[in-house]
Amino acid sequence: MKKPNVAILGATGAVGQEFLKLIEERKFPFDELKLLASKRSAGKKIDFMGKTYIVEEAKAESFENVQIALFAGGAASKTFAPEAVKRGAVVIDNSSAFRMDPAVPLIVPEVNPEAIKDHKGIIANPNCSTIIMLMALKPIYDQVKIKRIVVSTYQAVSGAGKEAIDELTNQTQAVLENRPVEANILPSASLPKHYQIAFNLIPHIDVFVEDDYTKEEMKMVNETRKILNDQTIAVSPTTVRVPVYRSHAESINLELYGPMSQAEAKAALSGFPGVIVQDNPAEMEYPMPLYSSNKDEVFVGRISEDKSIAHGLNLWVVGDQIRKGAALNALQIAEYMIEHKMV
Repeated sequence: MKKPNVAILGATGAVGQEFLKLIEERKFPFDELKLLASKRSAGKKIDFMGKTYIVEEAKAESFENVQIALFAGGAASKTFAPEAVKRGAVVIDNSSAFRMDPAVPLIVPEVNPEAIKDHKGIIANPNCSTIIMLMALKPIYDQVKIKRIVVSTYQAVSGAGKEAIDELTNQTQAVLENRPVEANILPSASLPKHYQIAFNLIPHIDVFVEDDYTKEEMKMVNETRKILNDQTIAVSPTTVRVPVYRSHAESINLELYGPMSQAEAKAALSGFPGVIVQDNPAEMEYPMPLYSSNKDEVFVGRISEDKSIAHGLNLWVVGDQIRKGAALNALQIAEYMIEHKMV
């Protein structure tokens, strides 16, 4: 089998660096590798698998003779994805630019791999919170259709970039040392007002849109319906930034169309690839962000029947949003394409 030439756009960022770790860990097959970034990062040296790579400034011609282009996300996707496709590459994109485009498949490989074949050069990676949620919901949905989802997320600061990680550290130190706290990043550096995240929760991720939901919340609504190919599912999300470095957590309440017991839910989840059931309240065993960080799997616990409605379930779901919520999911799409000779 001929190995593909691979390009990583955004190679110096958190997701780009995670791509490199995973390519090595998973022995992802490639012939040539191009590391691309903005002009600001061009020229940086990255040692990878015994070789030193020079990061190149991303240009349209960078994608010549590239078969798989892994895009870490950001505004550059809109500019470079069409250029890469024009030159024969398949783009797997982590940005939100193409997710709701009807011509672009939105893929979680364990959930809807059959949609990959419909791509026209671009495949979209869903939002991290959507990926983590659907990994837990798909085995339930396959057995008993879901009528309504109420989800509250507890999202780590790394989802807002390295600057947010640094700010959490700096603010925590300032509070503990009784110094003034500076807030310049969250909810978003682009917004006119910022709040302390250390020892605090911020119920605001991305910008507010129609009906005072945030863009992050509406991603979970629209992407869930597209991935499951079910426009009837009602989704009520609240997304919250929490003072945790890495891994998102989600409290999920489901209303189903039919009965599913706690035991049946545990059995369905236990048999689903990429999911680990960690649910033993008697021994105080349940998923937590600290212990799911740098893990590939999505962890599910606190599984219980909701006694307030006829067919209800409660789940607590935790996953590393940089791995399964971003880089790993994209790489799994590429692996699926190679395995099924789509590249």
